[in-house]
Amino acid sequence: MTFLKILTFLYSIGGIVTFFGFIPTMIDLWKKKPSANIITYVVWTITTLITSLYGFFVLDNLVFNIVINLQLLACSLVLLLRVRLWYTSK
Repeated sequence: MTFLKILTFLYSIGGIVTFFGFIPTMIDLWKKKPSANIITYVVWTITTLITSLYGFFVLDNLVFNIVINLQLLACSLVLLLRVRLWYTSK
């Protein structure tokens, strides 16, 4: 296996690990524990969306697009859960 293939494999695994890293925050928010800052997740979701669009239209790299969109999904879910918690606690 070449260095680039190993690096690509590790990058894809890193994307999956990153997604699972968001799960404890999602669980906290589902249980109504406000453990995420809305502004932080708005910024992360927007910047990840821009990165995703860059990946689709400029890079055209399947592994990158899968990894960044897993992160976009995770950021978006955390943001939605946090906004839901904020809205229902009013």
